Amino acid sequence: MDSLYLEIMNKRKQIEIVNIKKCNEYTSKYGITLSDNQIINILERRKENLKETGRVELREGIIDKIIKEFCDSPYINQENYALTIYELIDIFYEYKNETIDLITDDELIKFMKKSFDGICQGDLEYLEGTVMYKMRENLLNKRPIEYLEENDE
Repeated sequence: MDSLYLEIMNKRKQIEIVNIKKCNEYTSKYGITLSDNQIINILERRKENLKETGRVELREGIIDKIIKEFCDSPYINQENYALTIYELIDIFYEYKNETIDLITDDELIKFMKKSFDGICQGDLEYLEGTVMYKMRENLLNKRPIEYLEENDE
């Protein structure tokens, strides 16, 4: 039984590696790609996030969605790309957990992207600590998840 589980997990990891490598084809037109090492690190980061938040992910796609959504950001370049993706994954799982699934994955990713490129101007700390916190409070209090504008701070 244990060997079957390990075989399934290894096969899933290989599929995820291939999927992220396919993202490189898409992101290369924006001048950014991930190395094999960075891809492995991203998958490890996601695994740690899932463990820390007590979440289970039954399908692939979140990492791919984050990569494809954020690759055209004016605040991402080859030098900060992998680190930015690592941090965005952390923020995604933290707030997916904090909002007790009151928002879909796609809505959360789009909210993060609009805020990252807008009011946050690429500042991940501001995104995580202020904007996402306000979004969470709005959701938990049954208010719209409005995007912060510069005069809302």
